[in-house]
Amino acid sequence: ESEQETGGRPPVSSFFACRYSSAWGGTPRFSRGWACGIAAPRGGSFPARPVLGRAPHGPLCAVRRADKAVRIREILEGLYPDPPIPLDHSDPFTLLVAVLLSAQTTDARVNKVTPALFERAPTPEALAALPEAEILGLIRTCGLAPAKARNLSRLGKLLVGRHGGDVPADFGALEDLPGVGHKTASVVMAQAFGVPAFPVDTHIHRCAARWGLSNGTTVERTERDLKAVFPEECWNDLHLQIIYFGREHCPALYHDLTHCPICSWAATGKRISEEAAANRALRSRSRGRSR
Repeated sequence: ESEQETGGRPPVSSFFACRYSSAWGGTPRFSRGWACGIAAPRGGSFPARPVLGRAPHGPLCAVRRADKAVRIREILEGLYPDPPIPLDHSDPFTLLVAVLLSAQTTDARVNKVTPALFERAPTPEALAALPEAEILGLIRTCGLAPAKARNLSRLGKLLVGRHGGDVPADFGALEDLPGVGHKTASVVMAQAFGVPAFPVDTHIHRCAARWGLSNGTTVERTERDLKAVFPEECWNDLHLQIIYFGREHCPALYHDLTHCPICSWAATGKRISEEAAANRALRSRSRGRSR
């Protein structure tokens, strides 16, 4: 990739990283710990000022979303080249049940609950035959357990009666099942059947807004924006990569965007300042309560 091919910006690389000074006035500071994804041009060195020019509000707010997306994808590929599905399952049915249970519940908690549940109900037929009270007892430590137990009981019966005991490989049919919304259907279609989808959870919604890839008004808007900027063939891995990145590098609270491998260059200065102010307010309130 040459500078001519990239419109004048340095070629992208997730293996060699740099960090420009916040004022854009100094020379680049190099650090392999920073994965912002800018590599020096072949046979040359970085200019004293970034080739993208000075941004009015932050490090790279002048960068087009498409250019950000290319660099973000490279960083995530370097960090998570083969992202595993975080919910333990063995087939489309057990994945569907696990995703349904994950609403308002951590994946770790779901993975503690599902072994006993799947021992008693490894198939839709077995789940349909299980009393709702027993299902509730098995999943009681999950959030919203009573509603989930009702939905699972109905889910088993509908899979048997309507779909012959199979999980349908169809968005509409999945979303017609009790307890299954668009996100759950998208996860099952992507990870069980290999159909391109971009399920948006809280981590993806947060990161997309911070990185300026979506305005963050709704998860539906975030999904549309991400699908527009990333190629379809990467959606199924990418949504997992962003989830892992959000958990490990980009938390919701007390996050210093200036030290984040992606936010440090992708977020606008305005966003960085707003979140820094919010963090200071949170810490102030926390100190006030502890006195």
